[in-house]
Amino acid sequence: MVILIDGHNLIPKVPGISLSDPNDEDELVRLLQQYCRLRRLTVEVFFDRAPVGRAGSQQAGQVKAVYVREGVTADEAIMARLRALGKRARNVRVVSSDRQVQQAARGVHAAVITSEAFAQEIENLISEEPELDPRSRLLTDKEVSDWESLFRKGHPSQDGKE
Repeated sequence: MVILIDGHNLIPKVPGISLSDPNDEDELVRLLQQYCRLRRLTVEVFFDRAPVGRAGSQQAGQVKAVYVREGVTADEAIMARLRALGKRARNVRVVSSDRQVQQAARGVHAAVITSEAFAQEIENLISEEPELDPRSRLLTDKEVSDWESLFRKGHPSQDGKE
């Protein structure tokens, strides 16, 4: 599943990131990379008002940051992306609190989540303590001893005798 995100709509909802930060977009992309790694998803985040020379897209792991050229809004770019996806838009999740974007997403049967709800989802996911994989547990002293014995079988002993 691909998630399309209105970046400047999401930033004010994410604790620790502010639209007034000079690197707010980069901070959001880093946070989304972590989200994608944990959820095994792909994200396209749209930012409008791209600085001169920065319009276009950049891939950062599973996150594609789309910097929309001046004169076009992120909302318009997201709606154009949904139209371009056609029937595949049913497999897309759109993150925006903008009613026009939500309406366009519902019109192509894409799932919709508000920026507030998605920010909460990110916060909950990242704050969770990862569960320890039972295959990654530490061995007991007896298990270590048993493995050492197994590896020594058939090998010359340390003093050169078999």
